[in-house]
Amino acid sequence: MTEIAVQRTSRRGIWGWMLFDWAAQPLFTVITTFIFGPYFVSRMASDPETGQAAWGYGIAAAGFVIAILSPILGSIADQTGPRKPWIAFFAVIQIVSLCLLWLAAPGSNLFLIVAFFSLASVAAEFSTVFNDSMMPRLVPKSEIGRISNIAMALGYLGGLIALIFVVAFMAGLPETGKTIFGFNPVFGLDPKLGEDARATGPLSAAWYLLFILPMFFFTPDAIKGIQTGPAVREGLSELKSTLAEVRQRSGIFRFLIARMIYQDGVNALLALGGTFAAAMFHWSITEIGVFGIILNVVAIAGCLIAARLDTALGSKIVVMISLVMLTVATIGIVSTGPGYTLFGAWMMPGADSGGLFGTAAEKAYILYGLLIGLAFGPVQASSRSYMARSVTPAESGRYFGIYALAGRATSFAAPFMVSTITLASGSARLGMAAIVLFLAVGLVILIRTPYPADQPAE
Repeated sequence: MTEIAVQRTSRRGIWGWMLFDWAAQPLFTVITTFIFGPYFVSRMASDPETGQAAWGYGIAAAGFVIAILSPILGSIADQTGPRKPWIAFFAVIQIVSLCLLWLAAPGSNLFLIVAFFSLASVAAEFSTVFNDSMMPRLVPKSEIGRISNIAMALGYLGGLIALIFVVAFMAGLPETGKTIFGFNPVFGLDPKLGEDARATGPLSAAWYLLFILPMFFFTPDAIKGIQTGPAVREGLSELKSTLAEVRQRSGIFRFLIARMIYQDGVNALLALGGTFAAAMFHWSITEIGVFGIILNVVAIAGCLIAARLDTALGSKIVVMISLVMLTVATIGIVSTGPGYTLFGAWMMPGADSGGLFGTAAEKAYILYGLLIGLAFGPVQASSRSYMARSVTPAESGRYFGIYALAGRATSFAAPFMVSTITLASGSARLGMAAIVLFLAVGLVILIRTPYPADQPAE
């Protein structure tokens, strides 16, 4: 597609595409990280260690399926052309799976609930592959970094609004059963039965259904290609040649390897950071929700700043800065416990002053969390624009399939390592420390990767 054709995309078409991130984010913010995940670990499971291990293994299983199928689906989509039918198909799976999380009452079957969560995660990731592959057709390459980061900021704003609604109107405090503003939970939800957390599944499903509609109505799609049957055969054949081709494109290959490693660490940190805090400090759903609100406010600011930096300095610089911040923050949170931080080098008063985050250690944890909030949006948005600037629109589907593979090929590795070390050592802190390795190794490889990645290797 020519540059002129790309520039004809309407403003509402661009906004429709960006609203996909807005629609999808509550799954990650409300379900995975801040509300349902911590509830699963701290209240639904028999003990936090078992809960963290089960949750981690569920994330690992979803990552394995995503790694296997994403590049195949991306190659097939390049042959069939339009992405919207694929997004619609996986949207149905995601919405149904999220609604079934309502069944997660305390004492319910952990395996069944993890299966519903994993299925929703798989469907969400596949939809993201197709949505991301639309981006090179919508805007010129000079605009990709800005649009990608603004879309990510919109996503965090959507997640923030959904999270505020949960904390203000759904999540009951353990002491009173009322929300943080003194209201009874809406819809007659009973916090003692975990209904405030369980209802976030149907809430996220309804949110997703409503806000993906502008993308379907207004965002232009690729022209129709060949029929599905032949497309499957052509797509599989093309995938084989693409996997061989990408090894010859050394810059793109190095970038994909770097992302494969550091994204494992990012995914594990986002999925397990909230559950780690919930278990260590015994935070209620309200406290975790407020923590999530703080992080999402900071994340929006981080993405808006990164939108400018990406245009001025390039995607690579933004990703590297973000990885350094995430590494420092991860070391900070695993070095913090009741009464201390920095592995005990800084001892703190253990007394609880009352209210939210009443101890000094909890406040230190929140400071480290602010670094995560600033960095985890830009590292993903600028990685996406890094890839989009490195491929042509005609090959975007198959290469964003490979990109998803790189983000998920070993995505089971970090949560699997965290879960296994946690079970073997009996220490959730030691398990979480494994995340640092993934972030640091990915950063080292990225430093020597050309930008854009289709340029000759440095």
